[in-house]
Amino acid sequence: MALLKSESETGSVTQVNEATGGQEMPETRGADLALVASAASVLLAWYQFYLKGNKTRGLFIGLWPPTILAFSSYLNQKAILDKLEQSLLSSPGGLESLRKMIVE
Repeated sequence: MALLKSESETGSVTQVNEATGGQEMPETRGADLALVASAASVLLAWYQFYLKGNKTRGLFIGLWPPTILAFSSYLNQKAILDKLEQSLLSSPGGLESLRKMIVE
């Protein structure tokens, strides 16, 4: 369980927020997995391009990281939108209050 801490002007450390629920862990793991896969593909591309001398394969593998990161970003945005829709539909008057905020 992680704690977020901030320092006040007097220098003492105060507790701001305790760790969030277990629902955020899979999203964090998915993002971490995408970053690791992207870094590994960059290293593999460098290996193929410089050490093995296979420039075509190195360039092809070098195109993977942006694709992996874009797909991960899409999945994260979709999860956020799903949670927003679920929270608006589950609360009474949630959708109507959102409409009022948009109109004003």
